[in-house]
Amino acid sequence: MMPFQKQEKIEVVVTEGGDSPVRRWEDLDIDILLKIFQSVDLFQLISIIPQVCRSWQLACSDQLLWKTLDLSVMQSNFIRITIPPYVYVDSLSREKLTHLLKICLNLSRGNILTLIFHFNLYVDNNQLAYTAKRCPGLKRLVMPAWEKLEKATICSAFRKWKDLESLMMPSLEEPAYIIKKIGRSCKKLSELKIMGPCDMLLASTLVSFLPNLKVLSVRCTELPKPALVILLEGLKQLKVLNISHCIITEDLPPPAPMKILTELDESILEKASRLDKFLTCMSDSCIMCQRTRHDEGFMKWYKYADLWKVDEVKSLAI
Repeated sequence: MMPFQKQEKIEVVVTEGGDSPVRRWEDLDIDILLKIFQSVDLFQLISIIPQVCRSWQLACSDQLLWKTLDLSVMQSNFIRITIPPYVYVDSLSREKLTHLLKICLNLSRGNILTLIFHFNLYVDNNQLAYTAKRCPGLKRLVMPAWEKLEKATICSAFRKWKDLESLMMPSLEEPAYIIKKIGRSCKKLSELKIMGPCDMLLASTLVSFLPNLKVLSVRCTELPKPALVILLEGLKQLKVLNISHCIITEDLPPPAPMKILTELDESILEKASRLDKFLTCMSDSCIMCQRTRHDEGFMKWYKYADLWKVDEVKSLAI
């Protein structure tokens, strides 16, 4: 939803009897209505405003209001479990999301370009399949939680999103299959943010199947130095790399323990010199760096409110 910058004073006069013209709410100019509706929250837009009158109901489906569907204020009611899919979402929470998606995607009439899910909003297979079908022109997807999704459903959804340009996704233990499918389906994908560790396997997979990435963010996580080298050497089209607040590790010959770098050496800086932006922060005084170390490279974002939305790359921030 676009922020409402300037409110216009609107006077609606309704009279009874006489020859004075009667101005009704439904007679308001559509452009004025849209400006007003841009200032209300999602739940008012889908549940209250459409009940006023027919013209307001029609205005609620105008494409101007549905370029972005931001569900980052909605979280699942869930508990962690020890067996796949490692998270249980209660039925009421699941039904609420399904109901909300159906209303929003019906009103949007296929015009959604940006879709944002909360870090703790767990979409299931049916919900993702329905969303993919109703959002064929999607250009940006923010979906950090994939625990409830099967590989086949994920790949089927991305096959429908051929215009996708920007993606926020979780780290994957076995990334090759899904990243390969995403790369084949989403030829326009140029921006990627990974929420979680980026090991050598994931780095190699990105180089192999998403070679045209221009912007990559792997902030606030553990990042082995060899994985960083793979990214810098392998992603030839990369212009912006964000590794702010990462724990950069290096394996030393045994029996020496793993080393945590306190600064980047000249070899890394030389490889990164071709980039337009190489964003780093490894400061002991930085609060986010301290949090990454405290969480041992796997950020417990639930402790930090909306900080998961932050990114030093403006186009990836929410």
